Amino acid sequence: MAGAYDDRDGKIWMDGALVEWRDAKVHILTHALHYASSVFEGERCYNGKIFKSRQHSERLLASGKMIDFDIPYTIDEIEAAKQAALDANGLTDAYVRAVAWRGAGEDMGVASSRNPVHMAVAVWEWGNYYGDAKTKGAKLDIAKWKRPSPECAPSQAKAAGLYMIATMSKHAAEAKGCSDAMMYDYRGYIAEATGANIFFVKNGEVHTPTPDAFLNGITRQTVIGMLRDKGITVIERHIMPEELDGFEQCWLTGTAAEVTPVGQIGDHKFEVGTLVKDLAAEYEKLVRV
Repeated sequence: MAGAYDDRDGKIWMDGALVEWRDAKVHILTHALHYASSVFEGERCYNGKIFKSRQHSERLLASGKMIDFDIPYTIDEIEAAKQAALDANGLTDAYVRAVAWRGAGEDMGVASSRNPVHMAVAVWEWGNYYGDAKTKGAKLDIAKWKRPSPECAPSQAKAAGLYMIATMSKHAAEAKGCSDAMMYDYRGYIAEATGANIFFVKNGEVHTPTPDAFLNGITRQTVIGMLRDKGITVIERHIMPEELDGFEQCWLTGTAAEVTPVGQIGDHKFEVGTLVKDLAAEYEKLVRV
């Protein structure tokens, strides 16, 4: 499958039925388009099985509640929808995008409680998110935008509106020849990349930012468990920018990123070392069990 995302062969599951890919459309006055009333999940299917599938479905429902709407499907129904989309497109290795949003209805202003909530699932083939960075190490810019305070936005929701500053940050990074950008939070602590969590290594221990102003990723949680099972100390804490020079290795985690080593952030360089290489290989084995 290739080409523009609105012009492909295949099927998309939408509001309980499989529709032709090109016919999966919404009205121009869809509330989510104007006011970002949308949540989503990014998942990967390996050898016919979506990794941590139910956990993703649970988070989708929770994200909807955090931005004040109820998705009209149960976890079992969401699981069935994802499988139906995979089957309809004949895919066993794929990226899976489940999305729910407030549609067009009686309200067309900030308030939208009378508008219906819709859901869709699309699946497609997708390779390495960062290309050859999986072996060479990604190069990251440092974003000018910061992750907002939890008092300003629901940081634990996977909500579309929270990605506006991520898009701008990644565009700026790509213009400089970088793969992505690292973001600080509202206090100036290191937070994450635009769509992936971040880890550092120092003296055999792993340090990662406390997820109190950004999404505590499912892949992040999985990798922390893997490291601790190996007897490696993982320290979750607030990390200051001036600490970057003292770290030896760095990597990103996420459904799209999987485990991707980082070779450079701004002027700070890191080794693509044994720990991150082994971790990436072990993660690859885990998701394909």
